Amino acid sequence: MLERIGKQGGLGLRRYFGRRMARKVGRSSLSRDSSVEVQRARMDHAGDRLPAPKGIEIARIEYAGLSALSFMPRAPEPGLILYFHGGGYSRGSAQSHKPLVARMAALFNTRAVSVDYRMAPEHACPAAVEDGAAALALACAEKKAPLLLAGDSAGGGLALASVIRQRDAGGSLPDALYLLSPWTDLSLSGDSVTTRAGADPMLTPGNLKAGAELYLRQLDPRDPDASPLFANLSGLPPVFIQVGDAEILLDDSVRLHAALEAAGVETHCEVWAGMWHDFQLFAPLISEADASLKRAKDWLTPHLAADQA
Repeated sequence: MLERIGKQGGLGLRRYFGRRMARKVGRSSLSRDSSVEVQRARMDHAGDRLPAPKGIEIARIEYAGLSALSFMPRAPEPGLILYFHGGGYSRGSAQSHKPLVARMAALFNTRAVSVDYRMAPEHACPAAVEDGAAALALACAEKKAPLLLAGDSAGGGLALASVIRQRDAGGSLPDALYLLSPWTDLSLSGDSVTTRAGADPMLTPGNLKAGAELYLRQLDPRDPDASPLFANLSGLPPVFIQVGDAEILLDDSVRLHAALEAAGVETHCEVWAGMWHDFQLFAPLISEADASLKRAKDWLTPHLAADQA
């Protein structure tokens, strides 16, 4: 089902400042005008700018041979959220996405693990997919309770590519996927790349193209490892997608939802009016971010309760 979520109530001033922050992130951390090292440092610093919820113990760990952050509620329910961060496959980290993943761990009252996978330009595709698949394989091997695989932007595309690899390897799968503004088409063929270019405060077509070139090198941009929109999607777990109506990756979500439905996969896609790319990162500043996370929990909980029945 494709559901359009209308504009929410709440303080318009907060939404205004949230949009300004998104524009600043786009210009300072995603712009081609500064080095990847500078962009990474800026994004990591942003991980300390928004408050994380209280009652979540955050620790640096190793997971499937990767550096990661663990998020543990005081009295967690059984289960695990495995999270892949966004950042265009060349920026971002578990640190940069710390407030969001901590908020998810608190909301679901479940342990979460956010991994640092290899990134471009040092490591081109499919290095990130290899790391994502390794982390997912470990989570599935240890699985004794519900497992949610989640990711935003490039991390959303990585989550999808990783679960496809796990399916193709004949391994067990997570109970559900939660994809936030997933980047699923590095060929940039969606109409919204141009039609929403003036509306999205965070992303630009030029920055997307530059990020895709770093990650792909000589790889075909429609290769399923890089662009899982073009993969065989049959046999996947239920998928919950959220995307803003004012972002240039809108069509990456809408077309993915249609492709999942055509493949017989249970899926639900929410399109949020007036929202920009990765707006959930701005919780608790804007009410839409918190509301979207709660709606995700409501849809996903029945799927995550299956192992406990």
